[in-house]
Amino acid sequence: MLTETPHLTVLDRLGGWWGIVGTGLPQVVFAVLTNVTSLPVTAGVALGVALVFGVIRKLRGEETAAALGGILGVAVAAGIALWTGSATDFFLVGIVTSALLFGPTAASFVVGRPVTGLLWNALHGGGHPWRSDRPSRRAHDLATLAVAAMFGARALVSGLLWWTGSVAGLATARIVLGVPLTALVSLVVFWAFRRTTHRLVTPARVAARSSR
Repeated sequence: MLTETPHLTVLDRLGGWWGIVGTGLPQVVFAVLTNVTSLPVTAGVALGVALVFGVIRKLRGEETAAALGGILGVAVAAGIALWTGSATDFFLVGIVTSALLFGPTAASFVVGRPVTGLLWNALHGGGHPWRSDRPSRRAHDLATLAVAAMFGARALVSGLLWWTGSVAGLATARIVLGVPLTALVSLVVFWAFRRTTHRLVTPARVAARSSR
């Protein structure tokens, strides 16, 4: 069974400073260059920045999937922008993804099966009565609401900015609603995981050791 690792900070979980900068910088570069050069050049430079940071992350020993994830995201976004000929469509993938993730996350709270609780239970082998333990249930209700609010805010704010055609606004929203908000929500989810573990897993382990 998996347990939380307190020594892993939120910063570590987001890929460290290289991961944070590598996530936001291509967006900023794209927004800045849109005003001074052609769309193909802008998309190419943004993708180049993502490639550089992907290589750096790989050389630093990070997993290949993590290093390639940022590159793939920028590549798809750039491809869509080039295909449609609209700079704002560079941010369309993120908007659609946030909207799609908001629905199931919010629904899991509404039906009484908050997704963070389901995830915690799965990571700890399943079978834990976390839904009947009121403090654990409340913690995961709060954590799931936080995750849903994050996705909802991204979809709504960025969607409105996309509709108005504001590339600079989209880049700003991507940065503000990206890493900082993810870090804050991660803290809430991590708190819910820790709380549930201390209530349901730790006592069982202590009892098992005492019976030996």
